[in-house]
Amino acid sequence: MTGASGNVGACVVRELLEAGEKVRVLTRDPAAHVFPEGVEVVAGDLRRPESLPVALSGVERVFLFPVFDAAGAFCVAARQAGVGQVVVLSSSAVTFARPGWVGEQHLRVEEAVRASGLAWTFVRPDAFMTNDLAWAPQIAAGGVVRGVYGGAALAPVDPRDVAAVAVRALVDRLVGEAFVLTGPQSLTQVERVRIIGETVGRRLRFEEVAREVFVERAVGHGMPAPVAAELVEGLAARVGVVAEVSPVVERVTGRAALTYARWVAYRAAAFGG
Repeated sequence: MTGASGNVGACVVRELLEAGEKVRVLTRDPAAHVFPEGVEVVAGDLRRPESLPVALSGVERVFLFPVFDAAGAFCVAARQAGVGQVVVLSSSAVTFARPGWVGEQHLRVEEAVRASGLAWTFVRPDAFMTNDLAWAPQIAAGGVVRGVYGGAALAPVDPRDVAAVAVRALVDRLVGEAFVLTGPQSLTQVERVRIIGETVGRRLRFEEVAREVFVERAVGHGMPAPVAAELVEGLAARVGVVAEVSPVVERVTGRAALTYARWVAYRAAAFGG
């Protein structure tokens, strides 16, 4: 397991343990995280190839978090260790006619894994529901979410569903598959803000701001400028368009994808609920 402390990775760890699998986690700082009982923790870093042989020794399958500049060295180490399958956390952006900066980075990871000869599975989520946690400070400060293109529709996916598909890919050896994942509903930003308010019992609203202001704020909060520009362009293109909903979560896991309202209830504390 790499990325085991992230929104998706932590869920993958938990589900693998529940499935009776032995789990080894690679982490840069073992003392900085608390993992569930039964997890073997190994110090290492995807950007330090010399740490990988120990981490991969005896490993049959890997969940690979996409560290963009480290995929090639990882693949070399994985082949040398005899790894049987790599499940890559990728992005639906790789399927776009214009993948953009984000999609191109994920494509490089996918291409490195394909070219390595390793058995692969690509899990390609669309927008994460957890992206909306970025609204929490604005909600706490006054109940107004300021953004661009409130009428832009997405079908955001719960990270727990992404993890569930990744676990099935690992446990059932679903090799050579590329799964594009969404949530079960097409929802505009305005609708998502409304659902948050209804779920946590607050009156919230979405307020449009100039796109230049939005980009400046996003970059000021650490978002790379190319990503901020692509985000705005992507939202503009989705105004008035119903987002496509993928059936993959239900097909692979045997249960319906989790709704946005259910995710908000799960993370209610973050929104003041």
